Order: sequence, then C-alpha cells, then structure tokens
Amino acid sequence: MNIKRLTTVAILSALSVVFIYLASIIPTGRLALIAVAGILPAAAVVAHGLRSGIYCFVVTAFLSLLIVPSKGSALVYTVIFGHYPVLKCLIEKLHNIPLEWLLKLLLFNTLLTVCILAFKSLFMTVMPSALTTTLLIYIAGNIAFAAYDLCFSGIITAYGRLIKKIMK
Repeated sequence: MNIKRLTTVAILSALSVVFIYLASIIPTGRLALIAVAGILPAAAVVAHGLRSGIYCFVVTAFLSLLIVPSKGSALVYTVIFGHYPVLKCLIEKLHNIPLEWLLKLLLFNTLLTVCILAFKSLFMTVMPSALTTTLLIYIAGNIAFAAYDLCFSGIITAYGRLIKKIMK
C-alpha cells in the first residue's frame, strides 16, 4: 500500500470513528451520524479503489468496537452501514438497475432481519409488545434505505467529480 492510499484510509477511518463516537454520546441523530461514518469508506473507494474501501471499513469497525463507549453504535456501523460502500460498488458493477436494486434490498432486508431477531432474542422479556409492528419496521426501513442509497449515489458522484477536478 502506498503512502497516499495509507494516509487516505487512515484519515477516513479516523473521521468515521469520530462520527461513531459522537453517535454514542449525542442523544439525537445517532443513525444520521453513523450513516455519515458509513459514507466515508466510499471516499476511499473513489480515491483509491475497492481495496482501500475494505481497509477503511475494517479499520473503522475494529477501532470503533474497541474504543467507542456505546458498542451499539459501533455494531450498527459494522453490521449495516460500514460495509455498504464496498458492497454497493460491487453490486453496481452489474450495470443492471433492476437487479442491482433487488440485490441491495435483499441485502438490507437480510441485515434488518438479523438485527430484529437479535433484538428480539436479547430484549423480548423486557419489551414483548414493542416489536408487534415488525411490518412497519420493514416498510419504513426500506423507504429509508432507498432514500439513503439515492443520496449516497449523489454524494459519490459529486465526490468523484471533485476528485477528477483536483487531479487535473
């Protein structure tokens, strides 16, 4: 790994950890801060390729699980948001929009199901009636995910244009 790539991954990982840390101590906007942390590996992918995005995700996940006080924020990053830039990049190489959306929604719903099942197994005795609206969770989650993906694509496109201007 060259110095430029290493520096980029290190800075983006550090920023991601800062956002995850803030999500663990600020009472509102936790998911938004974790989502921002999840966008930063995409910058590594755009700047230096898929491998850099993987490094950024792995380093951020490890450090956030190690040092962030709220392991819940670190887990949400690790399970849902952190790896998404890498998987999005791989899925979008198919160049088949309906198939891409099918795979992205399948991925999201699989991860959401894992999270719901884990939550139920951990807290079912405490909150038995809180999860009766599981269908609403899936509907709202899919709408939020689609909006996140579209915004994510816009941010990646704008960042890619900025990088091309800087590199000229």
